[in-house]
Amino acid sequence: MLNDIKKDAEERMGKSVHSLIEAFKKVRTGRANPAILDNVMVDYYGSPTPVSQVANIMVEDGRSLAINPWEKNLVPAIEKAILKSDLGLNPATNGDTIRLPMPALTEETRKDYIKQARAEAEKGRVSVRNIRRDANSTVKDLLKEKEISEDEQRQSEDEIQKLTDKHISEIDSLLAVKEKDLMQV
Repeated sequence: MLNDIKKDAEERMGKSVHSLIEAFKKVRTGRANPAILDNVMVDYYGSPTPVSQVANIMVEDGRSLAINPWEKNLVPAIEKAILKSDLGLNPATNGDTIRLPMPALTEETRKDYIKQARAEAEKGRVSVRNIRRDANSTVKDLLKEKEISEDEQRQSEDEIQKLTDKHISEIDSLLAVKEKDLMQV
């Protein structure tokens, strides 16, 4: 029973870290990365579809993406979807290829993106701590119902705290990598 609680907590904490990784993909750096278009949806025959499922996305050079739609009639729809997204990117069409230049980041925008990354990391930490609180309260409930001893409770809480520390340090290291990435010129 205690192992199930710990396993569930570890799984949920892992999902929080994965969610943070996905959130960091949305924080734009100066370099071109196809993952920035993961949440851009195109109207494909009436249903919203990710750009990556209707086009080939390649990094042309360090600062631009080339998008080659599989169907030529999708070019205007993809352009419109990129403009509607809040990424701040301006597509340039050349026949049936869409070029997406990544504007260089100014010092001010870098600082704004770092603030955004720190806020996302803090959300991740709060999520991990909430999972720890839930797991510990479940363990305390088992103690109240006399299904476990106080020693088992203390041991479980220590193990849950170790899981929490591990996931929070993982979040901190992801944030450090993202900050370093954002500050590179």
